[in-house]
Amino acid sequence: MAAERHFNRLGPAMIAVVIAAVCAALLVLLVRSNWNRPQVKPAAVERSTTTGQAAHSAGAKVLPTEPKPSIEPAPAGPRPAQPANPD
Repeated sequence: MAAERHFNRLGPAMIAVVIAAVCAALLVLLVRSNWNRPQVKPAAVERSTTTGQAAHSAGAKVLPTEPKPSIEPAPAGPRPAQPANPD
């Protein structure tokens, strides 16, 4: 009888683990930009960047946002957490 050849499974398993680790590291590097908050720039700075130049060439204006009033009126009607009909 011929002796059966023993196949060592440790080599392919280690190669698969290394490939999986490299793919996971690349995925983390690609998605890393979504973890950071966007940088908000004032309108004066934004006018001189490519965003402001593109807006100007399209006919739009880059204006600063209006400040939020310190006291806002209460909205009419019940709050969303309250039921409309408490019966």
